[in-house]
Amino acid sequence: MINKKEFLLQSIIKAYIEHLEPIGSTQLKSMYDITYSPATIRGYFKKLGDEGFLAQEHISSGRTPTTEALKQYWTNKLNFELNNLNLQAIQYYASIVGVSVFIKKEKSDVLNNILNVESKYMILEFSSFAISVKFSDALYRFLQDMIGLDLKDIVKISKDVGAYEVYESINQTLQNSDFEIYNYKEFLNLALNYNFDELTINRFLKGQVLDGLKEGLYFENLLPDDYIGICHYCKIANEDVKMLVIGELPKDYEYFYEKIKTF
Repeated sequence: MINKKEFLLQSIIKAYIEHLEPIGSTQLKSMYDITYSPATIRGYFKKLGDEGFLAQEHISSGRTPTTEALKQYWTNKLNFELNNLNLQAIQYYASIVGVSVFIKKEKSDVLNNILNVESKYMILEFSSFAISVKFSDALYRFLQDMIGLDLKDIVKISKDVGAYEVYESINQTLQNSDFEIYNYKEFLNLALNYNFDELTINRFLKGQVLDGLKEGLYFENLLPDDYIGICHYCKIANEDVKMLVIGELPKDYEYFYEKIKTF
C-alpha cells in the first residue's frame, strides 16, 4: 500500500510521461480525479521538491520529475519477465515511442573441431557455422582446449585473453545473420548529441555492447544521465534472443512493452 506522497509522485510522473510538460496541482487533480485538494497536492509537491524528486522552473509553473525520480520509477515498474514478443510490433512501436531496440539471437553453438590448413589458417567449426583465422601455433594449442565449449564462453574468453581475431570473426559472422537494430536513427541522434566516440558507436551498431550485459536496467554506467537501457532475455518467433531497449527516461516504456507482447 503506497502512501499519499508516493501516490502523488507516481501520478505526476505518469502525467509527465504522457504529456511531456510541467504538471500543476489542479491539472493533476482533474487528470486522475484525485480526491485531495489542490492545496494538499501543492504541499506534497513542495516536499517532493525538497527531497529532489520534483523540479520547478518558475514559481508559477508546474512541476516536472527529476532524473532521479524517473530512474526510481522505472526501476520499480520494469521488473517483469518477457516471453514471446512480436517482431513487427517491435519495429513499429520503437518508432512510435521513440526508442532504439537492439536484438541479438542467443546462439547455443558449440566448438566441434579446429582444422589446421597448412599452418597458414585455422578453421573453427561450430555446430551451425565456421570461421577462419590466421594460424599461430600458440593460438592453435590454446583453442584446442576450448573444443566442446559453448559459443558464449568462447566469445568471452577470446576477448579476455586478447584473441581479438577470433572474437571479431565470430561477432562479424553473427552480426551478419543474427543481429538487428530497430529505429537506429534515435540511437544515432543520441550518439551525435553526446559526442560518442567511434569505438563506442561501433560497439552499439555491431551488437558488441550486448555481450557484456545481463538482464536488468542500465543508466549512467552505460548511457548519458537522462537515458535508460533495458536488457531482456526473451523469445521472438520461439527463438532465444537478448534485447536491449534504449531511450530517454520520459519515454512511455510501459506502453511499448504492452504493445510488443505476443498473447
